[in-house]
Amino acid sequence: MDTQSVRLFVLAAEKRNISAAGRQLGMAPAVASAKLAKLENELGADLLHRSTRKVALSVEGEEFLAYAKEILAQERAARAVLGLESSTASGMLRFAAPSSFAQLYIAPILPEFLERHPGIRLDLKLSDTQFDLIEGSFDLALRSAPLEDSSLICRKLADDQRFLCASPSYLEKHGTPMEPDDLTSHKLIAFKDQSPRTLVSRNGDKALFDPQGAGCRLTIDDGHSQKIATMAGAGISINSRWSVYQELANRSLVHVLPDYQVDDRTVLWLAYPRTNVLTVKVRVFIDFLLERIGKAPIWNAP
Repeated sequence: MDTQSVRLFVLAAEKRNISAAGRQLGMAPAVASAKLAKLENELGADLLHRSTRKVALSVEGEEFLAYAKEILAQERAARAVLGLESSTASGMLRFAAPSSFAQLYIAPILPEFLERHPGIRLDLKLSDTQFDLIEGSFDLALRSAPLEDSSLICRKLADDQRFLCASPSYLEKHGTPMEPDDLTSHKLIAFKDQSPRTLVSRNGDKALFDPQGAGCRLTIDDGHSQKIATMAGAGISINSRWSVYQELANRSLVHVLPDYQVDDRTVLWLAYPRTNVLTVKVRVFIDFLLERIGKAPIWNAP
C-alpha cells in the first residue's frame, strides 16, 4: 500500500478537501484525485463521498481513518529507528482528560508546554464522562479510575486517594456520621453511574457504601460541580484528594469518617492505545506531565 496515498487520504479527511490536501503534498488536483481513486480501488471501498464543493467521509472511510493514521505512525517510527525521521515533536496531539482535573492542573501549564514545543498543536477533549480512546482516535488520555482495558498501555502519573466529604454546615445541621452504618440516614451526592464502594478502616474493617442508595438525593456527572454542591451543604460525597485537598485544609470541607478510606485502587494513569506507536509528540507530552504534575503531586504535600 502506497503510504503517500494513505497520507493524502488522512489530509483530505481532515481538510474535507482533496485539492487542498494535494497541494500540501505538492500534488496537482488531478494527481491527488487519481491517487485517492487508486487507493479506493485497491481497498475495494469508497472512502470519500465527493461533491462539487466538498468531500465527506463514507462509513468505510470513517472506519479506515484510524488504521490509516496508525500506518503513518508506524512509518514514522520505522524511519526514526533508521535515523531518517526528525526527532522534533510536531503535529496535532489529541488528548482526553477529566475536566475537573484539567481545570486545576493541566490548563494552567499548557502555555509552558506549547512554548517548549512550538511545532505541536493540542486538541483537548475534557469531560468527566469516560469514552473509548480508540474509537475517538485519541493519542493519549488521563484516566482516574481502575483500568481493565487490555487494549491500552498505561504510565502511572500519580497516586490518588478518595474519601467521604461534607461541609461543616451540613454536619452541623444533620449530625456527623460515626460509623458507615450511619450513612444510611444521611443525604448523599453521587457521581453519575458510580458503583458501590468498599470502605476500609485503619483496623482493616470493611463496610459496603452505595452512594446511589436510598439516601441519594443528587446525581452529577461533573466532578467540580459535585464539589461545589458538597461545599454548599447538599450532602456527603466521595472525592479525590487532588480535588479537595485545599478545601480540607481551609475547613470548607470536612473529611467524614476519617478512620475509613474508599478502597478502589485509585491511580492517575496516562493511557494510550496499544496499537499506537509512541510518537515523539506523545512522549514529550507524557514527560512534561510527569515532570510538572507527577514528580511531586501538590495534593500529597504535607
